[in-house]
Amino acid sequence: MALRRDPTARQLRLAVELRRLREAAGLTNRQAADLLGVSTAQISQIEYGLAGVSEKRLRRIAANYACAEAELIEALVAMANDRTQGWWEAYRGTLPAAYLDLAELDHHATFRHDVAVIHVPGLFQTEDYARALFAYMNPEIPADEVELRVEHRMKRRVVVEGPAPMPYETVIHEAALRINVAGRTPMRTQLTRILEMSEADHVTVRVIPFAVDDFAGAGSTLVHLGGAVPRLDTVVRDAPHGTAFLDAEAQLEHFRRLFRRVKKDTLPPEQSRDFIHQLAKEL
Repeated sequence: MALRRDPTARQLRLAVELRRLREAAGLTNRQAADLLGVSTAQISQIEYGLAGVSEKRLRRIAANYACAEAELIEALVAMANDRTQGWWEAYRGTLPAAYLDLAELDHHATFRHDVAVIHVPGLFQTEDYARALFAYMNPEIPADEVELRVEHRMKRRVVVEGPAPMPYETVIHEAALRINVAGRTPMRTQLTRILEMSEADHVTVRVIPFAVDDFAGAGSTLVHLGGAVPRLDTVVRDAPHGTAFLDAEAQLEHFRRLFRRVKKDTLPPEQSRDFIHQLAKEL
């Protein structure tokens, strides 16, 4: 089987988890290769996401690494067996890989938690709002690529608008609701969309108003995507070099605590809807 040139974030995550299982067992590449009857090169290819792994081999790996976490093993088997060719694949080679990876992670997530401080969360954005954001990027991108990114972002909304939506909870700071990104009328439409989505049973919207005292979490913007088991959660953050996908257990626990802490500063969902409705009336 030919090696992959550009493994996706999900394929890399499976590879990382298999490496973590080996390291937890205290095995070197050579020891693992001897146990499994393969070469050290094959172990490296699997652990770098360059080669897939069959269900039979994955179960052998788990047994030889003395992993007794049945739910984790089944989740890893599901990842290994996954052959999904999602809608996002149509954008491969035309949009940055991180856009495709996030769409893939959204597709497989069991839940999503967002904290948005400056901009409206991507899954809630209207076309006009998203277009204004992409057109303002520095360095500027060509108009046709702006439209591709807008199109891709609108398609990503299927995970909260489609036939099998995931549970979605978002915290939005008042700043993100007041910054007039695309003009008064488009912003009113944007706020109306948030209100409409907040009525869905699987969606929870909470607002942090400026009036909250002692909120020092302006740098708390994050996306937390639930995995099949908590160990397979992923946190996505924007970084100076691009999008960062974080999955170390210490990092995951840090951001779980951060989300719980930020939620304490929010208005309840009903009051949050009233708050957004009042902002829309002011425009």
